[in-house]
Amino acid sequence: MSDAVPMQFALTLPPEEVARANFYGLLARLFYAPPDANLLQAIASAGDEFDTDDGEEGIGAAWQALSRACAEADPEAVREEFETAFIGTGKAPVTLYTSAYTIRYSNEAPLADLRGELRALGLGRRDEVSEPEDHIAALCEVMRHLVAEQKRDLEEQKRFFEKWLLPAVEPLCAAIRDSDATAFYKTVGHFANRFFLIEHSAFEML
Repeated sequence: MSDAVPMQFALTLPPEEVARANFYGLLARLFYAPPDANLLQAIASAGDEFDTDDGEEGIGAAWQALSRACAEADPEAVREEFETAFIGTGKAPVTLYTSAYTIRYSNEAPLADLRGELRALGLGRRDEVSEPEDHIAALCEVMRHLVAEQKRDLEEQKRFFEKWLLPAVEPLCAAIRDSDATAFYKTVGHFANRFFLIEHSAFEML
């Protein structure tokens, strides 16, 4: 998973698009695997990149809360939390697979539709990857790719976001928030929810 936009893409993207791609890349990384000490330190040191003029529930406050959590976090404790909350023994307390939050009928097959759409975008699954494509980290990485590498227009980004991410965002982040197995990841989920809501609001203005 990518942590940031490669320099060659950053040079050809407006700053706001670089920021969007970087946030998608960061969320992909945080949901794919627990952050190591270097990533925790990097997020902690970036805590002042936002002001909090957007209020206590804005993305600035959510970012600063995540930054403080990273500064205080023990990497080993975060690793144990990730494995307990999202992997577990048997059924994990919180699943990061978005289909779990969106399937309404037993005959729905969202993975087949998603795989077809990813192939059409030139983003078919690599042979060495075994996880289903509806993992929240994978979907965030697709959005990063659409923004930074393929530079798809906003309407195409909106269509993918609203079909595959938006329906699962609120219930997934709520599950992370309400779980007894999460502590550090409550701040990750809160930041993710704020970011996704801003994305949704921006797409609604198109």
